[in-house]
Amino acid sequence: MVGELRYREFRVPLGPGLHAYPDELIRQRVGHDGHPEYQIRWLILRRGDDGEGGSNQVDCKAEHILLWMSNDEIYANCHKMLGEDGQVIGPSQETAGEAGALDKSVLGEMETDVKSLIQRALRQLEECEGTIPPAPLLHTVHVLSAYASIEPLTGVFKDPRVLDLLMHMLSSPDYQIRWSAGRMIQALASHDAGTRTQILLSLSQQEAIEKHLDFDSRCALLALFAQATLSEHPMSFEGIQLPQVPGRLLFSLVKRYLHVTSLLDQLNDSAVEPGAQSSTPEELSGERGRLELEFSMAMGTLISELVQAMRWDWASSRQGPSARPSCSIFQPRLADASPGHPPAQALPSLRRSRRFRPRSEFASGNTYALYVRDALQPGMRVRMLDDYEEISAGDEGEFRQSNSGVPPVQVLWESTGRTYWVHWHMLEILGFEEDIEDVVEADEYQGAAVSGAVGVALPSWRWKPMAELYAVPCVLPEDEDAEESEHLSQAEWWELLFFIKKLDGPDHQEVLQILQENLDGEILDDEILAELAVPMELAQDLLLALPQRLDDSALRDLLNCHVYRKYGLEALAGQLAYPSLLEAQAQTQESADAARVEAKEAPTQCPNTPLQHLVEGYGLAGKTFLDLEQALSSEGPRESEVKPLLLQLQRQPQPFLALMRSLDTPVASKALHLAVLRILMRLVDFPEALLLPWHEAMDACMACLRSPDTDREVLQELILFLHHLASVSRDYAVVLNQLGARDAISKALEKHLGKLELAQELRDMVFKCEKHAHLYRKLTTNILGGCIQMVLGQIEDHRRTHRPINIPFFDVFLRYLCQGSSVEVKEDKCWEKVEVSSNPHRASKLTDRNPKTYWESSGSTGSHYITLHMQQGVLVRQLALLVAGEDSSYMPARVVVFGGDSATSLNTELNSVNVMPSASRVVLLENLNRFWPVIQIRVKRCQQGGIDTRIRGLEVLGPKPTFWPVFREQLCRHTRLFYMVRAQAWSQDIAEDRRSLLHLSSRLNGALRQEQNFADRFLPDSEAARALGKTCWEALVSPLVQNITSPDEDGVSPLGWLLDQYLECREAAHNPQSRAAAFSSRVRRLTHLLVHVEPCEAAPPVVAAPRPKGRNRSHDWSSLATRGLPGSIMRNLTRCWRAVVEEQVSSFLTSHWRDDDFVPRYCEHFSNLQKSSSELFGPRAAFLLALQNGCAGALLKLPFLRAAHVSEQFARHIDQRIQGSRIGGARGMEMLAQLQRCLETVLIFSGLEIATTFEHYYQHYMADRLLSVGSSWLEGAVLEQIGPCFPNRLPQQMLRSLSTSEELQRQFHVYQLQRLDQELLKLEDTEKKVQVSHEASGRGHERGTGEEAELEAGAAPAAGAGEEAAAEEDEDEDLYYEGAMPEVSVLVLSPRCWPTASICHTLNPRTCLPAYLRGTLNRYSNFYNKSQSYPALEQAPQRRLQWTWLGRAELQFGDQTLHVSTVQMWLLLHLNELKAVSVESLLALSGLSPDMLNQAVGPLTSSRGPLDLHETKDAPGGVLKIRDGSEEPRPRRGNVWLIPAQTYLKAEDEEGRNLEKRRNLLNCLIVRILKAHGDEGLHVDQLVCRVLEAWQKGPCPPRGLVSSLGRGSTCSSADVLSCVLHLLGKGTVRRQDDRPQMLSYAVPVTVMEPHTESLNPGSSGPNPPLTFHTLQIRSRGVPYASCTSTQSFSTFR
Repeated sequence: MVGELRYREFRVPLGPGLHAYPDELIRQRVGHDGHPEYQIRWLILRRGDDGEGGSNQVDCKAEHILLWMSNDEIYANCHKMLGEDGQVIGPSQETAGEAGALDKSVLGEMETDVKSLIQRALRQLEECEGTIPPAPLLHTVHVLSAYASIEPLTGVFKDPRVLDLLMHMLSSPDYQIRWSAGRMIQALASHDAGTRTQILLSLSQQEAIEKHLDFDSRCALLALFAQATLSEHPMSFEGIQLPQVPGRLLFSLVKRYLHVTSLLDQLNDSAVEPGAQSSTPEELSGERGRLELEFSMAMGTLISELVQAMRWDWASSRQGPSARPSCSIFQPRLADASPGHPPAQALPSLRRSRRFRPRSEFASGNTYALYVRDALQPGMRVRMLDDYEEISAGDEGEFRQSNSGVPPVQVLWESTGRTYWVHWHMLEILGFEEDIEDVVEADEYQGAAVSGAVGVALPSWRWKPMAELYAVPCVLPEDEDAEESEHLSQAEWWELLFFIKKLDGPDHQEVLQILQENLDGEILDDEILAELAVPMELAQDLLLALPQRLDDSALRDLLNCHVYRKYGLEALAGQLAYPSLLEAQAQTQESADAARVEAKEAPTQCPNTPLQHLVEGYGLAGKTFLDLEQALSSEGPRESEVKPLLLQLQRQPQPFLALMRSLDTPVASKALHLAVLRILMRLVDFPEALLLPWHEAMDACMACLRSPDTDREVLQELILFLHHLASVSRDYAVVLNQLGARDAISKALEKHLGKLELAQELRDMVFKCEKHAHLYRKLTTNILGGCIQMVLGQIEDHRRTHRPINIPFFDVFLRYLCQGSSVEVKEDKCWEKVEVSSNPHRASKLTDRNPKTYWESSGSTGSHYITLHMQQGVLVRQLALLVAGEDSSYMPARVVVFGGDSATSLNTELNSVNVMPSASRVVLLENLNRFWPVIQIRVKRCQQGGIDTRIRGLEVLGPKPTFWPVFREQLCRHTRLFYMVRAQAWSQDIAEDRRSLLHLSSRLNGALRQEQNFADRFLPDSEAARALGKTCWEALVSPLVQNITSPDEDGVSPLGWLLDQYLECREAAHNPQSRAAAFSSRVRRLTHLLVHVEPCEAAPPVVAAPRPKGRNRSHDWSSLATRGLPGSIMRNLTRCWRAVVEEQVSSFLTSHWRDDDFVPRYCEHFSNLQKSSSELFGPRAAFLLALQNGCAGALLKLPFLRAAHVSEQFARHIDQRIQGSRIGGARGMEMLAQLQRCLETVLIFSGLEIATTFEHYYQHYMADRLLSVGSSWLEGAVLEQIGPCFPNRLPQQMLRSLSTSEELQRQFHVYQLQRLDQELLKLEDTEKKVQVSHEASGRGHERGTGEEAELEAGAAPAAGAGEEAAAEEDEDEDLYYEGAMPEVSVLVLSPRCWPTASICHTLNPRTCLPAYLRGTLNRYSNFYNKSQSYPALEQAPQRRLQWTWLGRAELQFGDQTLHVSTVQMWLLLHLNELKAVSVESLLALSGLSPDMLNQAVGPLTSSRGPLDLHETKDAPGGVLKIRDGSEEPRPRRGNVWLIPAQTYLKAEDEEGRNLEKRRNLLNCLIVRILKAHGDEGLHVDQLVCRVLEAWQKGPCPPRGLVSSLGRGSTCSSADVLSCVLHLLGKGTVRRQDDRPQMLSYAVPVTVMEPHTESLNPGSSGPNPPLTFHTLQIRSRGVPYASCTSTQSFSTFR
């Protein structure tokens, strides 16, 4: 099973060093399916933590996950929560120890006392109202606190009067009473989380509690809430900058959060024991529906307020929600695809080709590459599609040339100004200029990019190419019902209903009236509203009516919600009278920005008032500034005029925020600053003004406070304003503390020598709020963490119940949590583009991270700059330049950094730096708290008065951490735990009943489809969706695959059993109506889903370093070794498939290895397994390899003699098919097809021990085949395909020796011509002498010349000596042969590659061949000896030639051409001289063995042969005679094949046993040598050398055993390696883990080691190598035929 069973509990791995185990059962409920569910707390432990202690010893602050589990999941994962009967033990209902310690009577008396004390405290509190609290009241409260600490009395304190008492105490002006109330609350909350939550919830839900609570009372309640929630959600947001949330808003968030948690508890408790309630099921269902609606509305409100408090709505108003392209979240992203963009189109372009096709129209990259290669012509424009080394995606250039190099394409790129080589598939053809067209204008592209309208539409994830049929799991979304598609879903309607419930009074009634009019006047109550089916047309009408009735905050929520994005834009598009609200909001924002710019450029040109530019920037809304200034500037503020303006600003706070942010303007706006500060100072005196969002624009005040150029008068007014604001509401003192106002005030005091009024008091006030600031940060963290946990809980319920998530703004909350997922924290992701003042083709040197390269400017002094266009929302943490002192006068000396909203408004100086000559890294900016869209670095001066500058690099650190890493960790943890628990439960079902494995595919499809739909609906970013898909796949599929592929006690895994069943019923499944077909379909669907490609891990970042340039640069092939490695799923599946194949093949071998048709049946069986593999797993190389490994494993299990028999059968089958293919026609083609199927099967022998025996038999049969019928193209083709199956490569060497023989034959032909020319030259000289003598002596002179020539010819050999003279004499034997000379071909065979058993019979040409053949052979011997006499070979031993009986010949016998062997040729030629010859005399003359001679005589005496064998008493073997033609019909004309048939060996014969003996002897030597080296072991190469040395020199086995080996006495390195593989498979020898090439002895072997002696006894040294000759004779000229009636034989080939 996956995971670890420790302390009888199942531990789930959650990540590196993390695992979870079940700790405690919290509660129980009845699920939606009617079955009980249990909430289990899973503790998260890190590596080294111990979970031995029980739940009582677990720290409540430890990380944990609450998970609802079913009975089956409890049974499979939580063993200690099961009773003896196997049932789940419910949550304990026992009370603490004090419950039993108190007597009931005593407890009753104490309850009475508590009630009287509560009544007394209320009376005393009313009496002392407005005065100092008397001591009796404090004593009463202290006694109540003591009673509250007793847990059995907790129920008494739930009396409503206690809440009234606490409310009065908390709202009391006296500090001691408030402190006593806090002690009582802490005492009540010390018992359990439920009581604490109930108290906090009861207090927070009191009406107008915020009006009665002062700052300290509110902080007391907030501290209690922080303590209560600290253990519930121990989540850390370290490194993330959280916004400053004031206490008032924070308390509101606490109220919302408590309300949501209470409703969630009610939902869980409402289904605990439905049978115990007296209500009907309909009432229960209605009550639960009401709770679900109320919970959804409360959760939506909490998310809305939290989004505003976190200021996430600011970012959404700027960039808007982006839709993620619909694609499979389980499909791995290609390595070259950038996040958020499809790989087929890295960057959208504004130009495209009219003629050429884009890459997205092709199914594969190879097809597209071939298309580009064929269509591209020099001079055409191309565009880069992918990032490749120095070239970026989107760069354009001109194609120059291509060749066969790597990369093959040379392009002149505009971005670099030079040529660079790339690959075919990386280019998009634009064509010549007339072929290029513009798609959209630049302005239009910005809007189209959001909606995905640019470029060619990519195929959706539903589409799958045929070649990649099983590349992604088949989890297609379910088809939508046509009727449901016309109405809003329940989630969409509840989101719209949320805004309807936001309306007050008349507005709410008007919207309800619209609903009733469209629903036939039906009376609408809350229950009917929740279940209402709203048509799309009605929803659009509501979306048109709502915006005019919502306040600014709710309107912003409406614009960002899902239902408005889906239906509202269509409704507004159809109504010309209603302008787009998004456009109006954008115009307002643009007007505000324009006003700020005007204020910066011309602050002193106000004709009337400093606020005039703000008024002009905001239009009608800006008039509020003037009205507010006029109402506040009179002698006494007119409340009647101010309050309506404040109410208006509460609904639309944008003008107020713009007023405060105007403080963050240039120093020249002094009048504006003073006017704004005076308005704000007076505005604080109004209580309604405290409800404005002061905290959202407080950073502008801090910027003005920190600015060193702020005017002293402005600074004094600012300090007075901040002091007044902090005095009125200490919440803003806390906000100032969080913003670092204490240090800023201290610096201001130092600058102005302490002459700032109230500055010291403001600093002290801010310092005293340090504790409260820490509390606020903790509360913000806890609320955010709690909301994240509730969201994860809703996702879990969605997974468990398959019910939709109906919470409004659920996608909005997830979108903000996932922000930053697509922006990596890397330098090159911080900016969109980099521009330079000159030499733009070298701008890439700034970001190549190579300090040896640089950008060099070209221009006048002070005109050099670098402009960074930043990514949206990126706050720069650090900006630095890399320089080098070696640049001398090119090194910068003074650098100034400017920021702005655009490249034309770079007016704000951010920093100026003087660069020292010794500097190498210059920091320009650090920790910016504002986003600047454009940042420009200007080099004002260079060292030593230089003109141009050199910059070695540019470093930008950012963006700041986002919530995405934290949320990803939590989402992946919960997802992993949920699915691993479910996988364990499903695995338990499969272990109990293997047939349930058939339902696994539908289960998996349901789970994966649900995750896909969830990601498409709620996850906005591709990286977030892929993270979810990867986690789901690893947590659900990986454990399931591991469990179903793990063998049980019988050694069979569930999936293995299923695959066995599939193979058995494969034939029956051809009938689509049968049960076998349905069964096979389920198995295939399961395997197709399981073999989905796992996402590859991202490759580690490679540190950039200068590399040598090749074509472009050298490729790092080491990175390819880690790409595409199969994960655990593929390993387990392939291992299971291998085991199934091995079992199938082993069973087949055991049953059929003795059959005559074993090889054809085995090939058919192998072909069926191949087809099954393709059906089950698709065309995947991993499973084809597993199939081959399974077959190899089955072959390795065979005993040696049985394996030798199998290898001999394959060698025999190949021999028969090769010879049968010579027939031609249909039969020959069928033989070739059978041969091809056999060769595919034989390839498995490669690397196995059986390959040695297969090579042995194949070598024998190949030798007989080559020598009997000759070589053909098929021999080389076969060896090319199955060459790896021959470890010694002997067949290849045999073919190579034939090629060498042919070359020698050609040289011998030239040699013969040279000899003939020499003889003819001698004859010419002789003729000249004869002619001269003839002129002198006449007729007698002619006779003398002949004798003289004869003598000279005869004397010439006398000049020689010994063997040389005899050889020369033999060479001339056929010079005067009058018949047609036959053509003789000689094959030179070497015993090193040709089987010695075939060439051990030698031929003596002097006694067995006629003279006209002997001369040719002798001449060839002399030629061969001379060819060996080279200076380079003088030191080598001379080869000794020896003729054999092997070979073939063609003889003419009458009208027939007889194809015979060399032995048969000799026998037939011998009968030319004799009429009859006995077999006994032939044996004596030739020296052949009786078997070999009888094998040659058999075909000659057959019905087709020319001889008859007569049995006589005088000749034991019989007498051979030429068959008389008068007695029998004359044989037919043409070719007659009489070559003896192929003789096949038997593995069970002596030769097979000798091979086994040789292997056993080698095993003994290997084990003996490894034993001698102990645990250190020996390198495999050294081991081979030592074994071969011991085999040749001794000590060796007994001499008699060696002599009995025969052919097996030879040994090669391949034989030793084969034995090493055998011992490794048996476990006798083992490899070292760190060094696999080192071998050592592992376990004792049972092979008896015989006594060893020399294998070559009596030999003083190595024998000279032998080279055997075989002749091949062919005719040249007219065949020789006897004129007599007796037929004779003539050799012509």
